Amino acid sequence: MPANLPPPYFEAEKRYREGRTPEEKIEALEEMLTIMPKHKGTDKLRADLRKRIAKHKSESQQKKGALRRETAYNIEREGASQAVIVGAPNTGKSRLVGALTNAAPEVADFPHSTWKPTPGMAAFENIQLQLVDTPPVPPEFVDPGLTDLLRRTDIIVVLLDISDDPLQQWDDTLAYLGSLRIFPEGSAVPPDLKKAPFMKKMLVVVNKVDDGAAEQDYDAFLELSEIPAPCIGISALSGRNLDVFLRTIYDLAGVIRVYTKSPGKDPDRKSPFVLPVDSTLEDLAEEIHKDFVTKLKFAKVWGTAVHAGQMVQRDYVLKDGDVVELHI
Repeated sequence: MPANLPPPYFEAEKRYREGRTPEEKIEALEEMLTIMPKHKGTDKLRADLRKRIAKHKSESQQKKGALRRETAYNIEREGASQAVIVGAPNTGKSRLVGALTNAAPEVADFPHSTWKPTPGMAAFENIQLQLVDTPPVPPEFVDPGLTDLLRRTDIIVVLLDISDDPLQQWDDTLAYLGSLRIFPEGSAVPPDLKKAPFMKKMLVVVNKVDDGAAEQDYDAFLELSEIPAPCIGISALSGRNLDVFLRTIYDLAGVIRVYTKSPGKDPDRKSPFVLPVDSTLEDLAEEIHKDFVTKLKFAKVWGTAVHAGQMVQRDYVLKDGDVVELHI
């Protein structure tokens, strides 16, 4: 399958070749990754770009040596997906993360109680999703580490307060993200933007929908707003729709769960392999162990798209919930 790379990709590639510092090259490479369409024809090229990014980051770290300062925003991605929560002061970000994860962010009724990011792991069925609480926006000072975190994360959750002009909060948060060249996936981008945008999956969550009156306000908000992203109403205080929130995060993550089994035995459904959508049997084998890729002969699969125990080859595209019996 051809890569079909758009013209902006080659512009970013030119900036990469002309870059004099590791940072300049990393920025260009990340733009190339963002611009590049996601399909089988670009898999090898995407892998090559990630290797180059890792190489230049290593060079940058070695160059800075002891002068390199670790920040609180250097949060390693964990679980099936990472979702960073942003929003205006007192929208309930800390309460939401505290209600769903093992983290203990400071929760208060006054604004700006969160001054550093706080990650936590939320249990969704048999996997974990990472949620990250962040200081309120728009901040007086934008930490470069926060910018990097927002550009790297899988999903951005924009949290709004139904009791405090959610339309204005949405506009302010969207403007803040736009100043960082971050836009909702599928939305329009300013034509005068000089550098490539970072198109991110976004979920808009309206908090404090605690009673009937708030529910009516939420319905009115949906009618008045034109948000180019999924939107749900929740109550972090009562727990309303928090299960829907986690399900939506999983759906946006673009991953599947696959289970493995030995011949004659039942699969372990407590610890699935989490893979990107459209992953193949060969991808699963490589995830299990690099030697499996070369030794793999065939597999039997139990799932919705095959007959029970059907024999498949290494190019079989896995589906969510598939049970795989590998034969090497």
